[in-house]
Amino acid sequence: MTNEGIEGTERFLSPGSGRGLRAVRHFSVGEMVFACPSYSYVLTVNERAAHCEHCFSRREDLFKCGKCKQAYYCNVDCQRGDWPMHKLECVAMCAYGENWCPSETVRLVARIIMKQRVTTERTPSERLLLLKEFEAHLDKMDSEKDEMNQADIAALHHFYSRHISDLPDEQALTELFAQVNCNGFTIEDEELSHLGSAVFPDVALMNHSCSPNVIVTYKGTVAEVRAVQEINPGDEVFNSYIDLLYPTDDRKERLLDSYFFTCQCTQCTTKSKDKAKMEIRKRSSPPEPEEIRTMVHYAKTVIEEFRRAKHFKTPSELLEICELSQEKMGAIFADTNVYMLHMMYQAMGVCLYMQDWDGAMSYGEKIIQPYSVHYPAYSLNVASMYLKLGRLYLGLEKKRQGVKALKKAVAIMEVAHGKDHNYVAEVKREIDEQK
Repeated sequence: MTNEGIEGTERFLSPGSGRGLRAVRHFSVGEMVFACPSYSYVLTVNERAAHCEHCFSRREDLFKCGKCKQAYYCNVDCQRGDWPMHKLECVAMCAYGENWCPSETVRLVARIIMKQRVTTERTPSERLLLLKEFEAHLDKMDSEKDEMNQADIAALHHFYSRHISDLPDEQALTELFAQVNCNGFTIEDEELSHLGSAVFPDVALMNHSCSPNVIVTYKGTVAEVRAVQEINPGDEVFNSYIDLLYPTDDRKERLLDSYFFTCQCTQCTTKSKDKAKMEIRKRSSPPEPEEIRTMVHYAKTVIEEFRRAKHFKTPSELLEICELSQEKMGAIFADTNVYMLHMMYQAMGVCLYMQDWDGAMSYGEKIIQPYSVHYPAYSLNVASMYLKLGRLYLGLEKKRQGVKALKKAVAIMEVAHGKDHNYVAEVKREIDEQK
């Protein structure tokens, strides 16, 4: 494939940010800027049997691979389409049994290596940026990231060396894993549940802004980029790399740690939303600055502790962490404070897992309005919260509230996902069923 570019856009040198994507025509809110098929992708293990391994379709009548009994497909065409990649894992899964446990990143890199071996020309995923052009930032990696890289390389050798002859050398693998970690994407469904990992080179060309003018959603294994602000000719096209809920210092820290740059976007230079995001509880005597700093430190610590605890504590213990941390933070922070909202969101997730529908609904009701204020317009985080709430309401026979919440979700999704997306059609069906 020759370099045909992407109609309506061009690659350019963005001042202070290196290469980037620029519009050469006007794009309206909700308009597709471009679509990008994945260069390589992998379905997460937890979604097997619920989604097709090849096209990521969500359906109940999938059939499984006759050999490994682990991969599921819509039909023979999907199975054949996936075989060049699935054959890597099929034999290995049969051989290792329950001991087959490479990380998702390792599985993705194995597929990239196989794809590179049979690909001689620029792919439809690389109209503007080649995968081999990805930044690796090896010179900026700390010892912890380097150790994780080495562990992934060891796992690749362990699980795949028998099935991929002549793996790239150590230096090439170190660079490839670093490139994937810095440029890879998580494919998510309409409720932001994790479906898999992929690389979309042309999507990776876009630089970051905390006030993005496009949003990336997924239709199967294709990434779709749509305008969420008016974009004029000459404007740079900006995506967001991170969750935008948090205050400026937290966002900048996350971007520096994961993507190795200091964000200088308008949101970060003006800190215009920080006061609302860090709302302090109103009381007769306001807290001292030191009290606030101490509580912020506690909040960050408990968020990290909870992230780790998810791997070994019971749902009841996790819920207790959420409740105790909210009680402690609530002495200083208002309920609309983003650290309070973070722990409420975690608590809602635990309630959903425990099938405590009333508890989940109660948390969702506290979260949704502040989310609508803190996030940009047409945020997937806000849409997914309306979706979860709407479905909870309907399950609890609160029909009026359920339909109202689902309609608010649809209003965002029609812009972010496009009016013809199957997720939008599904939610509209849910609304129609209530008539």
